[in-house]
Amino acid sequence: MLSVLRVHLPSDIPIVGCELTPYVLLKRSDKSLISDDITEFNPVDGHFLRYKWYRIQSDKKVAVCSVHPTEQATLQCLGCVKAKLPVAKSYHCSPKCFSDAWQHHRVLHERAASALNENGTEEEEIFGRFNSSGSNVSLSTSQSNPNLSNASSALYPTAVTQRNGGETWVEVGYSKIYTPTADDVGHVLKFECVVVDAETKLTVGPPSTFSTSRVIPAPSPIPRRIIPVSGMDLSRNLDLDGRISSAGTFSVLSYNILSDAYAANELYSYCPTWALSWPYRRQNILREIAGYHADIVCLQEVQSDHFEEFFAPELDKHGYQAMFKKKTAEVFVGTIKNIDGCATFFRRDRFSHVKKYEVEFNKAAQSLTDALVPSAQKKNALNRLIKDNVALILVLEAKFSNQGIDNPGKRQLICVANTHINVQQELKDVKLWQVHTLLKGLEKIAASADIPMLVCGDFNSVPGSAPHALLAMGKVDPLHPDLAIDPLGILRPAAKLAHQLPLVSAYSSFARVGVGLGLEQRKKMDAATNEPLFTNCTRDFIGTHDYIFYSADTLMVESLLELLDEDSLRKDTALPSPEWSSDHIALLAEFRCKPRTRR
Repeated sequence: MLSVLRVHLPSDIPIVGCELTPYVLLKRSDKSLISDDITEFNPVDGHFLRYKWYRIQSDKKVAVCSVHPTEQATLQCLGCVKAKLPVAKSYHCSPKCFSDAWQHHRVLHERAASALNENGTEEEEIFGRFNSSGSNVSLSTSQSNPNLSNASSALYPTAVTQRNGGETWVEVGYSKIYTPTADDVGHVLKFECVVVDAETKLTVGPPSTFSTSRVIPAPSPIPRRIIPVSGMDLSRNLDLDGRISSAGTFSVLSYNILSDAYAANELYSYCPTWALSWPYRRQNILREIAGYHADIVCLQEVQSDHFEEFFAPELDKHGYQAMFKKKTAEVFVGTIKNIDGCATFFRRDRFSHVKKYEVEFNKAAQSLTDALVPSAQKKNALNRLIKDNVALILVLEAKFSNQGIDNPGKRQLICVANTHINVQQELKDVKLWQVHTLLKGLEKIAASADIPMLVCGDFNSVPGSAPHALLAMGKVDPLHPDLAIDPLGILRPAAKLAHQLPLVSAYSSFARVGVGLGLEQRKKMDAATNEPLFTNCTRDFIGTHDYIFYSADTLMVESLLELLDEDSLRKDTALPSPEWSSDHIALLAEFRCKPRTRR
């Protein structure tokens, strides 16, 4: 006979949209232990487990803080309420909480005011009394407003299981896994499992239970806007509220999503444990990616199992076809499933797959050492060069065209490279060699077809470094300090460190925009390199490692996803945070193919 020894959750903080999967430890009649899911259809020793989830509704409504969702709200911003912003954003747990969050919170007011009344009269009435420090704001406190309530008006099931004093227990789930909904926000969940006799269907022994903390809403960051840079379409709605790409244009997203294998609590101790957990982060990342509506999505640090079990099937629902190249396993310590790699997705209604190339830098390292390195030094050379990094290159055919009658029947091909270059900062020669190897491969593809090029990824190289110079300038200055590190002699002569691809960084387009929202973005750019001030922001490092490069002779940048503000990120110390679930930020560019010249 079965008996339940232990029931618990890895994290007892439930979040809307994130699955709760209890751990149930069972003891069999032979005293062996099992943790498998024992259902009615696969009984063990003539018994199975029956599960139930309850929502415990207190007669007293509870709202949660929008900044610290594990805390109960004690005050509410009436400016948010009057502006009809999501009411969950209006709650705060203390005056200090509201004051500290004001710089970030006021952006909500500014955008809402702009949308409500372009003339500004309504804006003055609702928002004029808010000052930059967040003091003297109009607030509703729980003491003065006893009706402070949850963000959602709950529609509870009619079947009430039981009442206990001032509580009502409602059955909300009947399987082992439960995903909290908006109706659960502010309420405690209770899980119950009991052993059932498979023949009689009668319960055996008392149920085993546990209760969670109150359900919190999934934090929702302020949406990032699309900023036109071509000057052709400045009147367009700039929010990500639908498909970005119009006829003849397409959009590309590049994003290092932070593999769960690297998301260690000791590295990101400033991020709440629940916000660092993979069940939460994967839903938040998926929601973010889907919200960008990009036509091509290049992701780095995607674990093999996460690609197969989550990203590929979930993005398939959004109309994407998926391709994946995992890192080679020679230097990886861990299980095969945990090996991460590069994943590229594209919309089936916008592109079709023509060809795939897989770049394994380890194979190139083997060829290089066979050709150049004396046998006595080969082992040391391989130890330095073999670093497991890869690139995935796709040739896609567009199902749209802006060429019109100029090129009737002409195929529009796009080549997209997605890579993650070695992270070790002391191996400057290896980084540069990997980037050079990738570019020489892309040159061969370019020579075989008249095809626009996109080079995306996490290059683990800051603006001004030798790899960045090679990408952006087509060559490396022989006096560049990075070339001083070359123990294997693989970077000599410096003249060979060049390529013929006319690559330009997409985000350098912000440097050419001098008005409106583009001018605001220039403040978030490095004037010396025309690159973002940062794409990677942790407690110990802030800088730019991620880029989208494009061939400027065949493509032009139409618009870019706005950059984030360091101050707003630093309010949570750094990335990842409850709002942003990677230590990198996503980059997105919208392109238009230039008309071809007749040959």
